[in-house]
Amino acid sequence: MRKKNKKLGKKDKSFAQKILKILSQNANRPFNYKQIAAILEVDDTKSRNEIIKDLKILAAQKVIIESEPGRYLVKAISQDYYEGTIDMTSRRTAYFICDEFEEDVFIPTNNLNHALDKDKVKVYVYNRRKGKKPEGEVIEVLERAKSEFVGVIDIQKNFAFVTTANAKMYTDIFIPKDKIGAAQQGDVVLVNIDDWPKKADSPFGSVIKVLGKPGEHDTEIHAILAEYGLPYEFPAEVENYAQKLDTSIQEAEINKRRDMRQVLTLTIDPKDAKDFDDALSFQVLDNGNYEIGIHIADVSHYVQEGTILDEEAERRGTSVYLVDRVVPMLPEVLSNFACSLRPNEEKYTFSAVFEIDSKAQVINQWFGRTVIYSDQRFAYEEAQSIIESKSAVIPVEVSLTGQSYTVDEPVIEAVLKLDELAKIMRSKRLANGAISFDKVEVKFNLNEQDEPIGVYFKVSKDANHLIEEFMLLANKKVAEFIGKQKKTFVYRIHDEPNEDKLFNLQGIISKFGYSLNFKSKTDISKSLNLLLQNVIGKKEQNLVDTLAIRSMSKAKYSTENIGHYGLAFDYYSHFTSPIRRYPDVMVHRLLQYYLDGGKSADQELYEEKCEHASNMEALATNAERDSIKYMQVKYMKDHADQEFLGVISGVTEWGIYVEIVENKCEGMCRIREIKDDYYTFDEKQYALVGEVSHKILQLGDEVFVKVKNADLVKKQLDFHFIRKNE
Repeated sequence: MRKKNKKLGKKDKSFAQKILKILSQNANRPFNYKQIAAILEVDDTKSRNEIIKDLKILAAQKVIIESEPGRYLVKAISQDYYEGTIDMTSRRTAYFICDEFEEDVFIPTNNLNHALDKDKVKVYVYNRRKGKKPEGEVIEVLERAKSEFVGVIDIQKNFAFVTTANAKMYTDIFIPKDKIGAAQQGDVVLVNIDDWPKKADSPFGSVIKVLGKPGEHDTEIHAILAEYGLPYEFPAEVENYAQKLDTSIQEAEINKRRDMRQVLTLTIDPKDAKDFDDALSFQVLDNGNYEIGIHIADVSHYVQEGTILDEEAERRGTSVYLVDRVVPMLPEVLSNFACSLRPNEEKYTFSAVFEIDSKAQVINQWFGRTVIYSDQRFAYEEAQSIIESKSAVIPVEVSLTGQSYTVDEPVIEAVLKLDELAKIMRSKRLANGAISFDKVEVKFNLNEQDEPIGVYFKVSKDANHLIEEFMLLANKKVAEFIGKQKKTFVYRIHDEPNEDKLFNLQGIISKFGYSLNFKSKTDISKSLNLLLQNVIGKKEQNLVDTLAIRSMSKAKYSTENIGHYGLAFDYYSHFTSPIRRYPDVMVHRLLQYYLDGGKSADQELYEEKCEHASNMEALATNAERDSIKYMQVKYMKDHADQEFLGVISGVTEWGIYVEIVENKCEGMCRIREIKDDYYTFDEKQYALVGEVSHKILQLGDEVFVKVKNADLVKKQLDFHFIRKNE
């Protein structure tokens, strides 16, 4: 269909590709060879003849058309031009991602034409011959993914350059002398790319903000936020607006709501939490069933649509949870006080109230605005203590107050019954094909200067699952209630996993003696759950958990409901965390609008909002991951003389990645520095093989390492390889 002369793919492409670029950027304007030569700034006869020759070849190949004698236009519809995004590698090359291609199109460095990672671009794709992978050239950058970058400034006499630590940013940024601002030599700065002249090797930029000196704690944390365009403070006008809100509980407002202040209500949250999104109420009904209320902070009562507070919350999209701080979506007066369901305080809430029988079946449901009074605040550890001991006494070692105390009998009964029902719901969900991802979370003990002095792992227990199951129930039932009305709504969707990724996962886990069952969707889910259960406590657990999560599709927000594969729900939304997630605020507004009899909302508008929320969530996740990496590197920097047992978590042609067993910190041992043999990479075995000893270093092997280098700026660890644990 798109056969072309070999010349375009194989010969010196300089004029042919440049001609295509000129014509593509001026699609409705015909050019003759003289005009093209002038744009290319060539005036010698040989070059002009080459241009004439290439124009005729391109016309013969029907890539361009001769609209009038000697004047050429790019074809109005060409199957060789595509729009998509650039995915840079760390090797200064890239791939072009486009829905119309099953495989990504390779873009060599010299064909990037100033495109940067995640830019939206127009690309010309060369013909694909049998056995050859497609290759392309960026014809035009349609939209920059970002214009602001973080890096270290190197100031010369009349100019400066900023070099980023981002491996996918293949160029430094030129800063004219008058745009250096207050930056000093070696500062970490935030710069904006202002221009990228056609013939310049580097883009031209200006310093927006000086973040501090490399390696300093606040500098690096602020650099992480700035790298992803995440603000760490609110504009003054937003703070002022929030401070002036009336956050008192008014009798007139209570009268508009279902009053549930007399019903036993409790919260279960992390020990250090300040924003309590959700509470559970519990009472036994006369018929023996249970009325359980899932009460969620009524953020939309305070954050009114169209206000500067709402605009700022939507722009942020989510709170960002870094290792040493939270960057909230809402100002503190709301997130930690007015909206937070704090103990012994009356609060406005938006609730899903269910009548549930002893088999955890939902008999009746009600949705609407309420007012509650939280009788008891538990940390997860305290609730877990009740579940495990079935005792009213909270021991001192898990107590929030730092001293042992006794809980009232009705509260004990509520926690135990909620736990019992949650376990039934969880077992049903897993039986229906839900996947149980309980990945170990790395947490740090920090001193007063926010320095990491210890590492511990957060593991989900019964108390975590209790809250999780009731939040899932509310999210599912709210989505189902609107979804069945066929009205525009904000869903949390999760597509089925890509089969290729699952087969890759199978290839890796088989080395540890595990396997997946591909017979059906249900069989895949069951075998994934069995895999995740079987690796608990094993040396390869974190590796397998990580690889299994990577094999999954990414969950996102959308008005198009395709269900949630990982949870095995046909309908699912996010209703339960509006203090920290903007989509939940949208869900509250839409739910109330429909409860009031409103017609279906504008789907196109909400789809745009969903896309923005998904993008902001991805940025926040990356920032959170970077802050963990930074703390891990910082922690290991102080343990340079210590020998650690690690597990090989990755194998490449340039070395092995090793994850420390006791703290999950990951670093690299470079192949040239493994001294006990000369190793080569065996792609089939996914291993390094010693040429003399035939010793194999492969995924899951235990090895001993020491820290060689801890780079706080790049957030990278390099290890000395000591020996394999035989």
